[in-house]
Parts: sequence; structure tokens; C-alpha cells
Amino acid sequence: MSKIGIVTDTNSGMTAQEAARLGVTLMPMPFTVNGRNYVENVNMTCGEFFDRLAGGASVATSQPSPEDVMRLWDEALQTYDQLIYIPMSSALSSSCQSARLFAEDYPGKVFVADNRRISISQKQSVLDALKWRDAGLSIEEILQNLMDTALEASIYLTVDDLKYLKKGGRITPSVAAIGAVLNIKPVLQIQGGKLDTYKKVRGLHAAQHTMLEAVRKDLDERFAGQDMVLRTAYTGDADVGRVWNAQVQEKFPQFEVTGDPLPISIACHVGPGVIALGLMKKL
Repeated sequence: MSKIGIVTDTNSGMTAQEAARLGVTLMPMPFTVNGRNYVENVNMTCGEFFDRLAGGASVATSQPSPEDVMRLWDEALQTYDQLIYIPMSSALSSSCQSARLFAEDYPGKVFVADNRRISISQKQSVLDALKWRDAGLSIEEILQNLMDTALEASIYLTVDDLKYLKKGGRITPSVAAIGAVLNIKPVLQIQGGKLDTYKKVRGLHAAQHTMLEAVRKDLDERFAGQDMVLRTAYTGDADVGRVWNAQVQEKFPQFEVTGDPLPISIACHVGPGVIALGLMKKL
């Protein structure tokens, strides 16, 4: 039987420590601060990143080089016969398509799964892939399952400062200016890799209520009667993340709600003070 390795990138929110414990190979996603390249927790910590951001630093994300990607695969293939690579959604980055091109040099060895997820839903895909592998599924069956279940998840989030969405072209400068004056908090939804506006409300409390009700509606209607996983996420202050996770746990006591910080590669696009809530089908 072929020995299958699971590979993902840090956009999943999986830390190096988690990956090592689970036996997952992790591709660090680089970012730039004032034009200089960094890798999270290698040459810059989250705390240092947010300090630099507060100081007005210019930040952006970038892709790992082809050499870095293939070097990681080559190292993993010393342990495994075949690899499934689960990168962030192709709808949000070209890194997935790039990986598919690189995989053409590894016929029958490296399989790239675009299951159109990111962050906490992408992490769940990695955990699902591990379970399928350990249950004895072939690499083709795991790949097909990842594709078939791609849309069985949603993430809702709100941002503290609209300027980061404006910089990324998600909203116009005029909308950002009006939103700042009126304390408008957009609640955004990520499903199928697309980032869309779910609702616009005034104030953080209203945004939190909207996200909680959106998940409740999903549980009652879209995912009625199905086993689900709930996770929270945040950027910046860990205390904010803990408080938000506790709020979600209180509203949904039937679930064991866990929370994770969003990786720097995502924080570059949304800034500090983000809170998110995701639900994924339990497979």
C-alpha cells in the first residue's frame, strides 16, 4: 500500500508545532514588510508584525518560490510515496495554480487539491484528509473527497479597520471613508474561496450578532441534521480572540468550539482586530 503524505500551507492557520504533531508537511507562506521578505515565526513573530503594522509599515503577501515548493515536496517524498498538497483556494491566490504546474514534474507522486478553502476551513480539510488516509482510502479517493466537499463550509468575519480591505481593492476609498465615519462594520462571508459582503451593520456588537445568527441559520437550514464543526479565529490581541470564542461557545453549547489566530499571510489583507466564525461539515 502506498504511503501517503499530507501537505498544506500556513494559510490554513496550522502552526509548525501542530503540523509536526499530526505528521503534516507545512509550506510557509511568505510576506513582505516595507519590501523585505519574511516568514512567520522564522524571522518575524506575530507580535513584531502587528507592532510594525501599527507603526505604519507597508505589508503584502507573496508566493513561495518554485524552488521552495519543490524542495519541500522532495524532502517529503523521502518519507512518503505520494503527496496530497492542500493549498489555499485558487479563487484567492494563484499559488494553487502554480502548484499544479509544478506537480506536472511529479507524475503519480504529487496531487494538488483545490478544495476552495482557506484558514479554519482549510485546516479542517487537512484534518479530514488525515482521517481518510488513516482509514485506508487511496490518494485518488482522498482527492475526490476533498473536491466533493469543498463547499460544505462557510466562514463569516468582520474587520476592525476598513483601510486594509480598501488597499486590497475589496472596497472603494469612498466606501471606506463613509464606513469609518459611520462605524460601519461589514460582515463578510467566505464560501467556495470567494470573499463576499454578507451584511453591513453599525458597530462591533451588531457584527458579532450578525455572524452568530448567520451560523445559526446555516445550522437550521443549509446544514440541518448534519454533524458540524465550529471554529473561531482572530487577528492581533489574543484576549479578543478568547472573549469571542467564549461568546460563540455560550451561544452554541452543543459544540466544542476551538479558536485559532489567523496567520500573518491573511492578516496582511484584513489587519488587526478581525474576528471570524466558521462552520464545516464533520466528515
